[in-house]
Amino acid sequence: MYQQIVDALKEASSPEKKAFLPYFFKTGKGEYAEGDLFLGVTVPVIRSIAKEYLGASLSTLHALLQSPYHECRFCALVLLIHQFRKAPLEAREPFFRFYLEHTNRINNWDLVDVSAPAIVGEYLFDQPRTLLYELAASTNLWEQRIAMVATLYFIRHYQLDDTFKLARLLLHHPHDLMHKAVGWMLREAGKKELEPLVVFLEKYAAEMPRTMLRYAIEKMDADQRLYFRSKKKG
Repeated sequence: MYQQIVDALKEASSPEKKAFLPYFFKTGKGEYAEGDLFLGVTVPVIRSIAKEYLGASLSTLHALLQSPYHECRFCALVLLIHQFRKAPLEAREPFFRFYLEHTNRINNWDLVDVSAPAIVGEYLFDQPRTLLYELAASTNLWEQRIAMVATLYFIRHYQLDDTFKLARLLLHHPHDLMHKAVGWMLREAGKKELEPLVVFLEKYAAEMPRTMLRYAIEKMDADQRLYFRSKKKG
């Protein structure tokens, strides 16, 4: 089945997308996705192909995740999410463990963002969340992003504490992709409950990276945005 999926993805390749995606995902020398390869397949098409192979085994998903092609890895994660959600609650752990065993192949921001809330966030919703803090303390950028973005699942269910705790831990992260991830999660938390976000920003806005702050205040009214930006200037 592995080869069938790869062949279907290759057949759906667009020359225009194949030329554009390496630039969009920063695959140049020294960039965050250096060396990543693209077939040139859009996300809707990947999802459509995945629907034809929903019964793929974990060994097939493992093989897809080892692929040098980004779209193969994305397809593997779409299939893993489907199988995780289809499984009874008591049978989800193998899919969750499989995910954690392959974080080295979940190695671009879109791969993290599509999968972290759906698998890590959902699995840990009724579980101890120590793992998130272990991932946040990792030296691997993508594991750190997984920790932060996984909290989107909690946010959607009005559980915000871990988002703010992880944001504080990652406040001074050196990478722009984490500034965006932290700011994004803060913004989403603020859309559920504004007051905790205001309290967090009152304390940390002045020391937050500018991109993180910009993302965090994006949905606030103009006066609030101006107020918190002025703290940064100070």
